[in-house]
Amino acid sequence: MIKTSRVFDESPGRSCPLHYRYSPGVFARRADAGLSGLETLYVAGGLYGNEHALEALLRLFERERGHAALVFNGDFHWFDTDPRVFERVQRAVLAHVAIRGNVETELASETADEQAGCGCAYPAWVDGRTVARSNRILSRLRASAPSPLRARLAGLPMHLRAEVGGMQVAIVHGDAASLAGWSFSQEEMRARDGQARIAEWFETARVDAFACTHTCLPIYQRFAADDGLERWVLNNGAAGMPNFRGDLAGLVTRVSVRPFEGRGRRFGARRGDIHMDAIAIETNADAVMRAFLAQWPEGSDAHASYHARLTHGPDYALSQAMRL
Repeated sequence: MIKTSRVFDESPGRSCPLHYRYSPGVFARRADAGLSGLETLYVAGGLYGNEHALEALLRLFERERGHAALVFNGDFHWFDTDPRVFERVQRAVLAHVAIRGNVETELASETADEQAGCGCAYPAWVDGRTVARSNRILSRLRASAPSPLRARLAGLPMHLRAEVGGMQVAIVHGDAASLAGWSFSQEEMRARDGQARIAEWFETARVDAFACTHTCLPIYQRFAADDGLERWVLNNGAAGMPNFRGDLAGLVTRVSVRPFEGRGRRFGARRGDIHMDAIAIETNADAVMRAFLAQWPEGSDAHASYHARLTHGPDYALSQAMRL
């Protein structure tokens, strides 16, 4: 049994509801419908209701040729408290493939889960004020979002399996055992016990990569395997927020039999003939900020938590995102 470095807290915003959990063994299956025989897979997590990033992402994806799929792996809602924006974001996302993150799961429930709060299952290193603000953001979003649209989110799966040029990819929001798990965060993957746990998950899941999000910071990390072909965790950070200090672009994970054509590649690696890259989602920063402030002005919870990141990026460098 691999021990975890996490200290569990059952307070709202930190607890992980039982219905969020699943076994890594659920991934030991064939690729889901429409996700087999792919030439290119985009996995976009953490859009956070950023309509400008969504439009840029869709333009980027439309350039791809061959058999391609775009999967939104959760938390595509968050800042979009304007019901019209919420509806436009959801309509565009559900025109593609999507799974639900903790945001969509809590929005879809008929009654608010006071114990789950925002459903983020924040670890101990996230301060209590941030957790409390996230709980209130979710409450405000839930109150403003149209009920029929929220109800549609309940039918989204928690995970998927895809196949790209023979490479088997598990698509999750959090990690291999929970929709809101943090084991694929850059903090957890530094720890030896965390690395051992993930190595076990790869064996059980029978996949070559986990494509994930949830933790808000990007990290691609390689794991050795007995067959000589490495396994990968591909965490795109956030499609709808800046991911690096001084760089205001969002990021999307692209897995493909072809190299990316363009200037937006931030980092990546190859596994045999498969290209695995973090691609920038470039937007007009002023337009993004105007849309954000129209819904979350100064003094609001989201402004307190995210304005600095939207303005300058997080305190995280590009050099920290690749671990070979």
